[in-house]
Amino acid sequence: MDEKKITNIEVKKKNRNKVFRYICDQGTVSNPEIAYHLKLSLPTVTQITKELIGKGLVEEQGELESTGGRRAKALSAVVNVRMAVGLDITKNHITLVLTNLIGEILRYERINQPYSAEDVYYQQVNEKLETFLEAAGVDVSKILGIGISFPGIIDLDQEKIPYSHVLEVEEVSLSRLGSFFSYPCFFLNDANAGAFAEGFCGQERERFFYLSLSNTVGGAVYSRNELVQGSHFRCGEVGHMTIVMDGRRCYCGKAGCLDAYCAAGRLSDAAGGKLERFFALLDQGKEEAVSIWNTYTDYLAAAVNNIHMILDCDVILGGYVGSYIGLHLQELWEKTAARNTFEEKEPYVSACHYKVASAALGAALKVIEGFISQI
Repeated sequence: MDEKKITNIEVKKKNRNKVFRYICDQGTVSNPEIAYHLKLSLPTVTQITKELIGKGLVEEQGELESTGGRRAKALSAVVNVRMAVGLDITKNHITLVLTNLIGEILRYERINQPYSAEDVYYQQVNEKLETFLEAAGVDVSKILGIGISFPGIIDLDQEKIPYSHVLEVEEVSLSRLGSFFSYPCFFLNDANAGAFAEGFCGQERERFFYLSLSNTVGGAVYSRNELVQGSHFRCGEVGHMTIVMDGRRCYCGKAGCLDAYCAAGRLSDAAGGKLERFFALLDQGKEEAVSIWNTYTDYLAAAVNNIHMILDCDVILGGYVGSYIGLHLQELWEKTAARNTFEEKEPYVSACHYKVASAALGAALKVIEGFISQI
């Protein structure tokens, strides 16, 4: 096949992809609108939507209101024609999410399931996943695959998890884990998964840093619709940057890591292990909660400012704490801004869009993205 023909095929695929994404984003749209906004010719768009209709990915939904001439046909994506499952594995729970081509959460479930590296654990997880899909009443032939979020480094080149301090495992083969499930599996670090969910469905940003504040602290860089993985798939691991020299002991064995100061447990431990209760006490102005929060946000503000100084981008707070921080975001911003050398007036720190199951959703959306990119 000559180079010119390959180039034409690539251009057609790129245009088809752009058109389908635009239809998904807009909900209902016409060929003329697509042509205008994507700067493509009307015949090109018409041919592409005809192909997408033939593939069962787009359907006609009557006609739009007339703007003076002939009424244009209304086109919509068939968003449930394909779906994906997200599975988030943590030390004590698994979270399952079913989503469609536009990232809608069709079903969600969080199950108590203490982690074990034994085969029986993954067999039990697979059983729960099958029960989850059965309860959803979904046609399993529509399932593209499973996105699995894992709290550890995911080396996609060597297809393994080199280590997970949280789950106390090393050198875990991805193919071995995938063998327990009946669907294709894609693996993603939990913070990367949360970031991908924000990037896929949130407001458009050229680049942002996702700071995950859960039982552990993690992070991810999202740039131009892609995760930045790093040379060894460790990009964004801010939980283990030193925030205090010779400070508190971190679970990784080192001293002074950000994780030791900003993990969700620093707050929930003061409220019987319930983060929701801690924020309720904080809202009530309880002295102990206010004192703990002030100390927590001192360290968090320093970390957010450091990240912003290095990357010069927005910082999204995710994880458990990010889900509750909304009412207290202004206070954190003021502390962060006070540390900023450049006196930026526009806040560059915000709370996450997804408050529940973000890692599971992001892992599932990585599967969805793989499908959409090949349309």
